[in-house]
Amino acid sequence: MSVLSTREDARPLAAFRVAVGLCVCLSIGSVIGADLVGPLWTHADHGGIQAVPGTALAQLLGGPTPAVMHTLAWLAMLGGVALVAGIGGRVTALFTLQVFLACVDTNGAARGGYDLLLANALWLLVLGGGTATWSTDARLRTGHWSDASATAGAWVRWLVLFQLLLMYWTTGLQKLSIHWIPGGDLGALYWILQQPTWQRFDMAWVGPLFPLTQIATLVTWLWEISMPLWAWALIRRERGQEGQLERLRLVEVYTVVGIGLHLVITVLLEVGPFSWVSLAYYTALWPALRRRRDVVRRREPARGAS
Repeated sequence: MSVLSTREDARPLAAFRVAVGLCVCLSIGSVIGADLVGPLWTHADHGGIQAVPGTALAQLLGGPTPAVMHTLAWLAMLGGVALVAGIGGRVTALFTLQVFLACVDTNGAARGGYDLLLANALWLLVLGGGTATWSTDARLRTGHWSDASATAGAWVRWLVLFQLLLMYWTTGLQKLSIHWIPGGDLGALYWILQQPTWQRFDMAWVGPLFPLTQIATLVTWLWEISMPLWAWALIRRERGQEGQLERLRLVEVYTVVGIGLHLVITVLLEVGPFSWVSLAYYTALWPALRRRRDVVRRREPARGAS
């Protein structure tokens, strides 16, 4: 059976769809809630902070004026809600992607890397759908919100995992300063926590904990740079292969470190919805983690019988 024809439980992709929809609402909603649509996304002639040209879609609608950009922002919010509700499948994902990009691409100076990561997630939903279960579409098709028989192409989830691991690995490859790599002072995270533009609150108390931040810096860098090892462990887990990697529980170890990293970032730093967008991709790990649980359950009766 080819990779493209392999089918699997549709719930992980549905969970990814819901998480992505929530992230769209969070990303766009934070701009609307802070009343920043005008300053960030409209032309300077209309009160914006820059003479932004506007995207092709914005130009088609009349340019980056307050009326156009507020409309696009609210349409993006509507698209995020529709994704959460599971309405329209690929068409909704494509619509949400276009209006989302029409907003965030208007002003490159106000765009974050998480916007690109979220746009990539929307593209994956354009390719894979995601409304086969846990959706309004399933309700209309079967009479139930959840369809236990629904399947999705496994390749979509693997693309989600590839995007996640590639993001971490390339980030680690770029951290080649003496503040990150072994042999240097490992002071990167300490200095990041001292950046006033990122702090949620005063971080002077971190000073005496500098050795702990050094350990955290080393763990973070090693975790990112060794993403191919996580990928190898995931592939073996998905294939049901046993071995040393499985005994070390590397899939779980890498997952826990990643979730912990993003939760700490969210608590200590103001970096927009970066952590939540990244964690949305973790839904693709569900089958691998579930396979380990099922293996353990199968072994327990055998041990009891002996």
